[in-house]
Amino acid sequence: MKTRKELKEEYKKMKFKIGVYQIRNKINGKIFIGSSLDLNAAWNSQKFQLNFGSHKNDELQKEWKEFGEDNFVYEIVDELKQFEDKEIDYREEVKVLENMLIEELQPFDNRGYNKRKTSQK
Repeated sequence: MKTRKELKEEYKKMKFKIGVYQIRNKINGKIFIGSSLDLNAAWNSQKFQLNFGSHKNDELQKEWKEFGEDNFVYEIVDELKQFEDKEIDYREEVKVLENMLIEELQPFDNRGYNKRKTSQK
């Protein structure tokens, strides 16, 4: 049996899919764009929040309740390539990719659930 320390080291070495996902409403086509350091776990986390009424996006939460889980689909939009030999801040990289895709897809208003960022003075 492996020690707790060995299990922790194994976990640190595991590679998870990192990237940007969308939750798409199959009825009206609206999308929510998000990113994660673990795309496989992201859908479970999002569904959990939505099913328990605790999602941070009020409009997505409202339509999830109105249309039901079966009318939404989780899709990976883009994935970051990971490198063994480089020190890369994937948390920062995935946010940059998410912002680029939000800019490209414009998931605002009647096209999506994301909120426009307001410029701060």
